[in-house]
Amino acid sequence: MAVTIRDVAREARVSVASVSRALNGSPAVTDETRQRIASIAQRLRYVPHSAARSLITKRTQTIGALLPDLYGEFFSELIRGIDLAARAKGLHLLVSSSHGDADEAAAALRAMQGRVDGMLILSPHVDAAFLRANLPESTPAVLLNSAFDSPQFDVLNIDNYGGAWAMTRHLLDAGHASVTFVSGPEDNFDAQQRERGYREAMAAFAPKALAQVVAGDFSEESGYLAGRALAKNGKPLPAVFAANDMMAVGCLRAFAESRLRVPQDVALAGFDDIPIARYVAPALTTVRVRIVDLGRRALECVAAAIEKPGRARGAAQTLACEVVVRASSGGEAKPSKPV
Repeated sequence: MAVTIRDVAREARVSVASVSRALNGSPAVTDETRQRIASIAQRLRYVPHSAARSLITKRTQTIGALLPDLYGEFFSELIRGIDLAARAKGLHLLVSSSHGDADEAAAALRAMQGRVDGMLILSPHVDAAFLRANLPESTPAVLLNSAFDSPQFDVLNIDNYGGAWAMTRHLLDAGHASVTFVSGPEDNFDAQQRERGYREAMAAFAPKALAQVVAGDFSEESGYLAGRALAKNGKPLPAVFAANDMMAVGCLRAFAESRLRVPQDVALAGFDDIPIARYVAPALTTVRVRIVDLGRRALECVAAAIEKPGRARGAAQTLACEVVVRASSGGEAKPSKPV
């Protein structure tokens, strides 16, 4: 049978309440008593019942994370950053994915009610009505990469616009007459901001060149299909800027199959600087997003909201990006340029 708190109390010759206070760090227990009870609990291999503890502390010590997908290096790096920060604070994670579906996102949020102390939400479906219908007012939440801005929630965004603008300018400054852009999903805030940065940089620095956009959806397959379509045009290829690294990797494969050399025949760049970007051949020029840091800061932000529920929310925070020049765009590796 599992060891209970009563077994620990009997062994320590104290009340159940004293054991509870000692194991929960209450100042009402002396250090000597706390250490003795902790030692007995460890020897008996007592594991506190999380549900019972939650009834006392009103906390689950768990943070929920709702993401649009769990596939790909971006999301694995984001979860890693969240998890590292959670562990440092003694918190656990409950992660769910909506697979880009609004109903699944709503169901995931509702399923987490009562099981988490706070939420991290990255979803294209976030707006006032969605949150009002699916998130209890008492649950602190941090929104990631969201166009929705409300004084009720902390918001952390990547500088998608600035990163895409800087990369487009870099490719034009490197001598490429024009840049073709492989876009992300139409309803995705990151993708919209990256395309806007690309278009405005083209208008500013190559006003006579036609801004050409090829549809993608952030997957390697869509990048591969975009690369094949570009290779079959029969025209000299410009530089290609994919809205994320996964699509750039797909383009790289398509160009290789079409016997197009990167960067000799076509320059290529991506966005995110996922770990694999530096290991493909040629190494990928990209816009560096500090993905792990984004996850860490989001977790710390929701933890602060849980500890101080009445605190004022600040303005949306935007994390800077950096242009990282590698071989795929035709240049030598250079120090990162802050955006």
